[in-house]
Amino acid sequence: MALNKTELVAKIAAETGQSQAAVSSVIDGLFAAVSETVAGGDKVSIPGWISFETATTAARTGRNPRTGESIDIPAGKRVKVSVGSKLKAAVK
Repeated sequence: MALNKTELVAKIAAETGQSQAAVSSVIDGLFAAVSETVAGGDKVSIPGWISFETATTAARTGRNPRTGESIDIPAGKRVKVSVGSKLKAAVK
């Protein structure tokens, strides 16, 4: 089962006693701050849980799996998400 934003907000609000509007505002602020920081080339890290950073990829040649045709993939920037030890341990 996937947890969407509405369900996540409701769960956090129930656990913390905060209103759903307040929790939703904090989550929106978190992702806005992460987006702005990573877009600026800096790393966001929540030790033990997760980190976000920009990764640069080189130009390369790929292959269309349907046709087998070669395609050029331009260099670009991607977002790298790394899982921390606490999240890994929680999943085990």
